[in-house]
Amino acid sequence: MKFIIKIIALTLLAVATNGKTLQAQTAIQGSGASFPAPLYQRWVAEFVKIHPDVQINYQPIGSGAGIKNLAAGLVDFAGSDAAMSDKEIAAVHKGVVMVPATAGSIVLAYNLPDVSSLKLSRAAYVGIFLGKITKWTDPVIASTNPDRPLPNLPIMVVTRSDGSGTTFAFTQHLSAIDVEFSQNVGFNKAVAWPTGMAGKGNDGVTALIKQTPGAIGYVEYGYAINNHLPFASLQNKSGTFVKATPESGRATLSHTSLPANLRAWPSDPSGKEDYPITTFTWLLLYKKYEDPQKLKALKEFVSYGLTTGQSFSDPLGYLPLPAEIVTRAQAALETIH
Repeated sequence: MKFIIKIIALTLLAVATNGKTLQAQTAIQGSGASFPAPLYQRWVAEFVKIHPDVQINYQPIGSGAGIKNLAAGLVDFAGSDAAMSDKEIAAVHKGVVMVPATAGSIVLAYNLPDVSSLKLSRAAYVGIFLGKITKWTDPVIASTNPDRPLPNLPIMVVTRSDGSGTTFAFTQHLSAIDVEFSQNVGFNKAVAWPTGMAGKGNDGVTALIKQTPGAIGYVEYGYAINNHLPFASLQNKSGTFVKATPESGRATLSHTSLPANLRAWPSDPSGKEDYPITTFTWLLLYKKYEDPQKLKALKEFVSYGLTTGQSFSDPLGYLPLPAEIVTRAQAALETIH
């Protein structure tokens, strides 16, 4: 009997001294926007190295689906490039805190043989997505590309099939610069496009563009860069043709202020060097969490993303948040409990 008691005592001591190894992981589940997914996944990979007791899974299923999952209580947090509306927030009984996490540019990537650079006027790219300009040799396109031999190919427009914050930001921009688009298509996470084929997520649109000669579609800058897709320089409000770069994206953010609710979009920036289609993307958190361990881990993860995590933005094709916005985002994070 004494021998058995001694074994039990040694076992309990081993458990006590090795508690860190045996401690159950805190599991956090998120879903939503595909736009920031590569950045969020990098945050997760780096964060769990220093917090091995935390497991985080983020599924890039689109902003619309992410918001629905949050409202249904199926996830611990969501990601969206379209900040939730007051009506959407009111439907979540735990409340919602929106935290701007990063920003990025939406580019018009294309697949045209032997065309490494392209300029598209506002009339050209609105006309393309309205289905009014259907050939790459159209005079509206040719007039801004006089030194580039454009192929005699039909334009294959590629859009999103899922509810998407990227679609929201892109259609909001098109609606801001063109009355016909605003009246006939409008802006939302999903719209009835008058033309084109659709892919799921930024990665789905990217794949369709890569495999379709004559294609053009809207994707996050990093997806185009990482897949070696060329993208057009776009005419901004001042009339300048600007290519998406970290510098032109930061120029846009420098002229954008967020209101008290941290919900704003630079839908048609006016600066001469501003890239015209740049957007913030948000992490959507509940205002109240019942599990204190999950609350602690989630706050630490988001705080990591807002600080150290911003250093991964540039290499992955995103725009680090300005310091003033980081401060306000951290203050919003502290309101969850």
